[in-house]
Amino acid sequence: MSDATETAADETRPDAAVDESDGLLGAYSPRKIVAGVTVGGLAVLLVAGALFPASIAGTLSDVITSRNTLASALRLSVPIAFAALGGIFAEKSGVINIGLEGLLIIAAFTAVYVTEITGGVWLGFGGGIIASTLLAGLFAVVTIEFRADQIIAGLAVWLIALGLAPFASQVIYGGPNTPTVPTTGAITVPVLSEIPFFGALFSASPSVYLLFLAVGLSWYVFERTAFGRWIRASGENPKALDTAGVNVSQVRYAAVLLSGVLAGMGGAALSLDLGQFTGNGPTMVNGKGFIAIVAYLFGNYNPIGAFLSTLLFAGLDAMQTALQLQGIGIPRQLIRITPFVIVIVVLSLVGRTRIPEAAGEYYESGEE
Repeated sequence: MSDATETAADETRPDAAVDESDGLLGAYSPRKIVAGVTVGGLAVLLVAGALFPASIAGTLSDVITSRNTLASALRLSVPIAFAALGGIFAEKSGVINIGLEGLLIIAAFTAVYVTEITGGVWLGFGGGIIASTLLAGLFAVVTIEFRADQIIAGLAVWLIALGLAPFASQVIYGGPNTPTVPTTGAITVPVLSEIPFFGALFSASPSVYLLFLAVGLSWYVFERTAFGRWIRASGENPKALDTAGVNVSQVRYAAVLLSGVLAGMGGAALSLDLGQFTGNGPTMVNGKGFIAIVAYLFGNYNPIGAFLSTLLFAGLDAMQTALQLQGIGIPRQLIRITPFVIVIVVLSLVGRTRIPEAAGEYYESGEE
């Protein structure tokens, strides 16, 4: 690979976007400051909860340290984090895929349908991935080959899936909700699963462990492989990549198809962990694809950062569900919106995320 391509790829690293300034906190990025404040505040809350167990701090402390909270957070993270990983691959290559919501929807329905007709849960899981990948492939052809506006095409993917999945369910099953099918179950490690709090890591759905694997592999691809450098260069400086002899369109096709595979895993896991597809209203996906976009932006296009961002939101969501059952004197409506409010506040504090330079722009090999 040429020096120009290496330079273009290196520009997408998170540390390239940190604007340091003079002063006591000048050496720290806004994300690090927010993370430090969050950890410090959490430590204070846990200490206060231990000292005053009958107080609101004690109730919050019990909820935070509950094994069930971690288990719920991991389960809620799966579809969002998989979609976020897919969004990173697509957008770092220069293709903005806001149709992640649609990919989750079509995968969730197809996974249940294939499971129902074959009786095989993992056949259904694979079916959901295939359906999502095919829809992502259609999106890739429209945006890369025919130069369609990526935002509009992404919205079209969402709207197509939002209408198609419930309609197919209505035609096949007579209603927007499918019948129940076998679930993926859980993998439980004896003894370790009984550990307080962290025991949830050793008694979880297979999709949780697949997510851990996907996060690690995604990080490795971006940081340690030529393909990862090609993706970064495709989104940052496609001309340099073209000059190095790599076909930009092929790299972008591969990245968008990977986004379909990953989002398909998230959608299939969502429905098969529950054993049913629910198509009422915004469907059971209910905005998780759009939250995934926020997660990878907050994580600054880093797979590990996106996963941690997702876990933060999922943890807050799990906490608000538990707090509604505690009767702490705070209106349930206020508790319910807390995760969204906190995410908005955090996003306003971490500063702007640097998007790839050529994101959303069409490029044809050989352009001057």
